[in-house]
This record gives sequence, C-alpha cells and structure tokens, in this order.
Amino acid sequence: MSEQTITGAQSLVKSLEAAGVENIFGIPGGAILPAYDPLMDSTIRHILVRHEQGAGHAAQGYAAATGRVGVCMATSGPGATNLVTPIADAHMDSVPMVAVTGQVGTDLIGTDAFQEADIRGITMPITKHNFLVTDAADIPQKIAEAFHIASTGRPGPVLVDVTKSALQSQTAFRWPTELQLPGYRPVTKPHAKQIREAVRLMLASKKPVLYVGGGTIRSGASAELRKLADLTGIPVVTTLMARGAFPDSHPQHLGMPGMHGTVSAVAGLQKSDLIISLGARFDDRVTGQLTSFAPNALVIHADIDPAEIGKNRRADVPIVGDIREVLLDLIAVLEQERAAGRESDYEAWITFCAGMKKAYPLGYDNTLDGLAPQYVLQRLGQIAGPEAIYTSGVGQHQMWAAQFIGYERPNTWINSGGLGTMGYSVPAAMGAKVGCPDTTVWSIDGDGCFQMTNQELATCAIEGIPIKVAVINNDSLGMVRQWQTLFYNERYSNTNLQKHGGGAGTVRRIPDFVKLADAYGCVGLSCESPDDVDATIEKAMAIDDVPVVVDFRVNKNAMVWPMVAAGASNDAIQYARDLAPKFEEDDI
Repeated sequence: MSEQTITGAQSLVKSLEAAGVENIFGIPGGAILPAYDPLMDSTIRHILVRHEQGAGHAAQGYAAATGRVGVCMATSGPGATNLVTPIADAHMDSVPMVAVTGQVGTDLIGTDAFQEADIRGITMPITKHNFLVTDAADIPQKIAEAFHIASTGRPGPVLVDVTKSALQSQTAFRWPTELQLPGYRPVTKPHAKQIREAVRLMLASKKPVLYVGGGTIRSGASAELRKLADLTGIPVVTTLMARGAFPDSHPQHLGMPGMHGTVSAVAGLQKSDLIISLGARFDDRVTGQLTSFAPNALVIHADIDPAEIGKNRRADVPIVGDIREVLLDLIAVLEQERAAGRESDYEAWITFCAGMKKAYPLGYDNTLDGLAPQYVLQRLGQIAGPEAIYTSGVGQHQMWAAQFIGYERPNTWINSGGLGTMGYSVPAAMGAKVGCPDTTVWSIDGDGCFQMTNQELATCAIEGIPIKVAVINNDSLGMVRQWQTLFYNERYSNTNLQKHGGGAGTVRRIPDFVKLADAYGCVGLSCESPDDVDATIEKAMAIDDVPVVVDFRVNKNAMVWPMVAAGASNDAIQYARDLAPKFEEDDI
C-alpha cells in the first residue's frame, strides 16, 4: 500500500500542531497563502492581526507571559520585513519565538520577483538561527529544530522561511523522532569547580550583591533565587528585565539598578566587593561608565550563554549553565559550608544597604499642576495588584511603571528592554492575554508609543481579547523631551505631539483617544484629576468583556528620577534635579 501524500502546506500545519502550537498571530499573503487553507481545519487558533509588527510583538508577549514558544506568521517581502523589529526585539530580550514566513517559489529566488526579499539574510544577525526550506520533505524536521533551538539554552527567535513551491508540493509527513543539530549542545549543568570557587568568594566577601537579570526569569529560577537570598542574607537588585524575579516587598530587595534605578540599588553595586551576576549582561544602562562601575568588586558571572561572560566586565569566576541549576548547586554547597560552621558576616553591609533604601526611597515631585504620572501608576499597581500582568512600551511610562508598580512574581512585567521598541506594549498585552486569558492584563503605554500599534485594538475587540490600556498622555515624546530639558537648554525640537504654536480657544487633542477607542469597538475613558484616578481604574477593572482604553492626561513636565546621565559614572546619580545622594564617604 502506497504512503499517503499531502501538500507541503498541510505538512507545515501538522508540524506546528506536533510542536504543540495552540495560537498563531499572523496575516496571510500570496507566498504563505497555501498554508492558510489547511489552517482553517486545524486545532490551532489563528489570530488575524492588523500589522505584522503586531503579530511579532504579540508572539513575544505570549511567550514572556507563558514561557512557551510564541509563533507569528507572515508572507514574503514586506510581510516578512515587517517582522524584523519584533525579531530583533526578541533576540535582544531572549524571548523564545518562531517566525514562519512564506517565500517566493524556489525558481524565482534571486530574480527580484514580486514580494521577494531575502528575509533569511536580513534576519541572520538578529535570529538565534534561521532556515530556508525549499523541499517540502524537510518541513517537519526544520519546524522541530526551530522549536527546539528557540526554547533551549538561551531562548531566542528562530525564523523558518518556506518557499511557495515547497508549500504546494506533494510530500509525506514524518515528524522526526530525533534532532540532528551538531554543534548545538547548550551547557545547562554548571561545573562543580566553578561553583566551589564562587562559594569561596561569597564566604570571603563582606559586601556582596546578587545582581539578577532577565535570564533568571527565563530559567524559571525565582524560587531558587529566593532560597539563596534567604539563606545568605545578601542584598538583591533586579534589572529592568528581571522585575518580579524577586519580590519587591522583600526587605533584602534594593530595587532596580542603572540609569533610572533606585539610589540603594546603584549604591549597592558601586560599593560592593562582590557581584554575583545571575543571567545579567552588564549592559550600558546598568553600568553607566564601564570603567568606574563597581570599581572594587570581584565578579561571579553565571549565564547560560558563554558569549555574555566577560563581554563587558571581566569575570573572576565564570559559570556557564542554566541559572536554576547554578542556584541549586550554590545553595547545596553553601548549606554544606554552613553545616561545617563556615559562613560569612554581612551585618554591617546589610545595615548600610537598608540605610540607603530608607534614606533615598523612590519619590516624585507632586507640586506640579494636574495629574502626576507616577501617582497614576502607583495607584494602578495597588488596585490591579501583583497578580496582574503589566506590559510596557519604551520611555518615561516604562520607567515609571518599573519603579512605581510593585512586582511580586515573575512573568508579570513584560517590556521591550534591550531594543527599546516603541509600539511594543499593546500587541504584547494582546499576546499575554491570549496566553493567560484568566489574568488581568494592563498595557501601559505613552501617547507616542500607543500611536504606533494601536490598530491592534481592532484585533482585540474582534477576537475577544479584553486587554486594558493605560495611556500616559503627556502630549509629547516624553523621554526625548526630558533629555531636551536636561541637556539641550529646553529646546523642544519635534517632541510636541500636539499643535505647534498659534491658535486661540480650547486645544483640540489629535487624536482623541476616547473616540479612537470607541471607533475600535473598545470602551474609552479619560482622567485628568488625581481625585478621579481610583474611580477610573476601578471602572476599567470592572469591564471584562471588551478592551478598555484609559487616557490619563498627565503633566508634561514630569520627569523620571533617579537618573544617571548616559555615559556618566553611576557615582554621579541624582535622585532629583541637581540633588545627589551622599554615599561616597561611608566606609563599611
């Protein structure tokens, strides 16, 4: 009896089903169209977005919220190139994602055919790996490999570009029983010698800090981190990508380090004698001027990606491995040392860090007229609670959300950290809500970011994805305006998103976000008084059947503090304009 044959398109859909895909975000087009026919009969839910960038960011939000691989789909040429930004974003933030794109027929490749683009070449620097599939028989193997690569080791995006001719060819479906990926063997188990050396440094240290990065969340290691912190008493800082990895309410938590981090977190790193880096990468927004960063600290650098270790800061003890495995081994050896009567005394250091935290808490200028954006986000976090998921774009609203909302658990703060993508928040919230339908999901966005991808509100309304959006509306490109205030003598070149000069009477806001929300089938609310903030948030929280957009009209002069100017030393941190904390003279 001859083996039954199916089309390559059917094989692609069956492969995605075999890989465990439940949701795809995408838009059909000519080259990928053969795959959309069998998709109609699949158990996979396809969510028709309004722009391919929305598909990519939704896949990211889905992956970040659930820990599963997010999937997006687009056609060749402009469809595929519209995925470039989310692919780059996923690469920077280590998000497991598979992008499936159609490609022109094999015979047309290289002829400048209609809607042809070398998406494999374009995305090679920003993918963990990518494939061009020209033979239908290869589809199951390449899809299986793509999902394995995306989700193992350091997670990241993988692109699978499939020619239209492969999708239309006849083939036999065979899901692979084993994967052949010579050269790809991520090290997950750390070397025992490195663990012992790390523990030796920890016991010898007087001023250690646990510097926790996004890799701790990707590893699912929050419980192990908490156990290590409780066991040792070592202060903890969590980067922008690691918010929620360690509870904000924990007394050892010093907050977020870096350019807009807390004074206590920045001081903790600067004054430390040992940095225990867990899935962090010493990026410029954390270190400031690299030559002056934590000048007296030795470094234990644990990361699953060996390329990150020593890239920016020399590691005295490099540890390659999965962060959860690293933490488990550190805890085991530390417990053995404690049983033998060997442990360190950090009492003076803990007292210093607690004193910094008390002396320089996060705050804001509440003397400005109108609505303070920090107050809005503080109340939003308190009313929606730590069980909600919060997504963010990039800019002032992102920093305020990271600062003034309390995060108690991992995977509840989802933002564009490395690439800093405007327009990330709304589609990421959509993806997170699809992955966690019973969880409240708030998209926190600026009025500039919101206007880049708000068309996905239509997708949310039509597909029954009731996200909530808080637009922190200051009529400006706020973070750029803040830099113009501080560094460009208040010359506000092209950061005013509203009317430019002249005109009498009432200022008309363009667009009116409440009317825009209504046009998209959502509920639109507005708030411009502190007295109405709680009632407005509670009204939004009470609506569960459709998306809600709240236009919070805030004072445009509000700024993000603390701040370390770009390229400056972290020692130059200011907690308000021209106000610097005093921690340099303290001798611990």
